[in-house]
Amino acid sequence: MDDIFISVNESGEGYSADKDFTTLKAWIKCKEVKLFFFKDVLPNLPSEEKFNLDIQIRKASISTTANIAEGYGRFHFQEGIQYYRISRGSLYELKDHLISCYDFNYVGREVLDKGLPLIEEAKKLVNGFINYQKRQKKNYKK
Repeated sequence: MDDIFISVNESGEGYSADKDFTTLKAWIKCKEVKLFFFKDVLPNLPSEEKFNLDIQIRKASISTTANIAEGYGRFHFQEGIQYYRISRGSLYELKDHLISCYDFNYVGREVLDKGLPLIEEAKKLVNGFINYQKRQKKNYKK
């Protein structure tokens, strides 16, 4: 009975059960961004934002990592790339939300100064991963 949980049959050369989306630098950095928003921004929002900005930040934060995970699980390069682009879009959305939180005095300058570079680094890594996937798609031989 335990045999069915031992391995997953993955196609492709060099598959390793120890390497999946959680080992991607882009996903790791997006996870840091997500945790930053949940720890440093959301607790500072006033109660009147509970069903507005709070929900938007939660959805965008989760989207950054979830779309990388879903794209990684897709079979075709182009399909995966589309999910990685959605992740990147969520990072841009989070940047706007962080600036709004600062503008509305929900967070201070120190939170803004901590979050902006974190988001920028995540955007660079996601962009790099998208470009890598585009090259893989171009070089893929059937």
